[in-house]
Amino acid sequence: MLVLAPVFVNAQEAWLKGSPSDYAWKTVGIVGFTVGMAEPTKIAFNSLGEAYIAYGDGANSWKATVMKFDGSQWVYVGYGGFSDSIAGSICLAISPTTNEPYVGYFDFSKSKKVTVKKFDGASWTTIGNAGFSAGETDYLSLTFDSIGRPYISYCDYANYWKATVKKYDGTNWITVGNAGFSASNVAYTSLAFSPTGVPYLAYLDNAYSNKATVMKFNGTSWVNVGNAGFSAGEADYTSLAFSPSGEPYVAYEDWGNSHKATVMKFNSNNWSNVGNAGFTSSQVGYTDLVFNLSGEPCLAFQDWSNSLKASVMKFDGTNWINVGATGFSAGGVHYTSLAFSQSGKMYVAYEDGANSSKATVMKYDSVDVGFCEFQESRLSLYPNPSAAQITIKTQTTGHLSLTNLGGQQLLQQNITEPYTTVDISNLKSGLYFVRVTGERTTTVGKFVKQ
Repeated sequence: MLVLAPVFVNAQEAWLKGSPSDYAWKTVGIVGFTVGMAEPTKIAFNSLGEAYIAYGDGANSWKATVMKFDGSQWVYVGYGGFSDSIAGSICLAISPTTNEPYVGYFDFSKSKKVTVKKFDGASWTTIGNAGFSAGETDYLSLTFDSIGRPYISYCDYANYWKATVKKYDGTNWITVGNAGFSASNVAYTSLAFSPTGVPYLAYLDNAYSNKATVMKFNGTSWVNVGNAGFSAGEADYTSLAFSPSGEPYVAYEDWGNSHKATVMKFNSNNWSNVGNAGFTSSQVGYTDLVFNLSGEPCLAFQDWSNSLKASVMKFDGTNWINVGATGFSAGGVHYTSLAFSQSGKMYVAYEDGANSSKATVMKYDSVDVGFCEFQESRLSLYPNPSAAQITIKTQTTGHLSLTNLGGQQLLQQNITEPYTTVDISNLKSGLYFVRVTGERTTTVGKFVKQ
């Protein structure tokens, strides 16, 4: 039975100033907030605007740990070191339908096979069987489709280190297409869904001299997207993301261009460079590509021209430009991970060499602390889920927009009343976002179309 009670979303608000000089990189909480070393580090946001970070916990025998930021400090989600043993190649994703954090890793207690756990609000529970892969794994990537089913990719030892993707059907993890579908062994798998709901996988492809390859699942089998091995040289740290218009973009450390960063996109026929190939000033590592709310590709990376510190650049439509100061971290970093809050603020997590290799998170935010800081607001969407219409209750009048999971704008209108009803009967089933922009605030919520 559908409960018609409103679902309140504590979104974050920000008055975005007009000049980049009004912003700076600032620490979220304290530097080095973990008890011990943290590697790798992965950051993600739920729809309530809460930041989560997952990592292998050096203070807990390298088991998996997840923390979230409560507005003033980082706190444990459940307890530290919740995995049964050492957890490697940790990946983090938030369910779009339940807001529950999921963590995937290769599980030393299960011969390095894959285990996925979620936090159900009370404890960490295993999804399906622990160690469900056929054999040892590495280079894991975890994501969700639009209706909340988790998918995970990995380098599959039982299939000659080729790529395998599985999805959870509510009971078991089942193989998507064939196990070991790539031409040869792979590394740095990066899994993402197109706005139309098609799974794509990018990876370093040993069959093509360790260049980048992207494949997609056509409903029956995995097929190449353009040419396999399309990069100029070896492509380390491949990172896949989709533009709001649905184009796949891949970032990587480009051995064909002095180990600098390159980003390429597929334009229906060919892979082409986004800006210049090798656009960074020096070698990079740990490239992580994400689109901001304005539809611009943004790249976080370990910056060799700045003593291995963290830097972020974005593509403004013509050139790649720095976001704030380059090398903004206190010292050298590993495992840079980029995410955006619901209000569009940029966050970067990393293992912090200046702070005993513990985790640090920084955000690009207004320099006027206390004046333009995030404030709490409420946006109510109900019924949620819904098949026919939703009612939007907000404390802010202004401009309303409705977008799908891929960022495509489906509705725009001005609102002058606290209650607005929207017909959603013609939308496809899946997850959608509502954004209300006032004079100085932006509030974001989500709903599920049944």
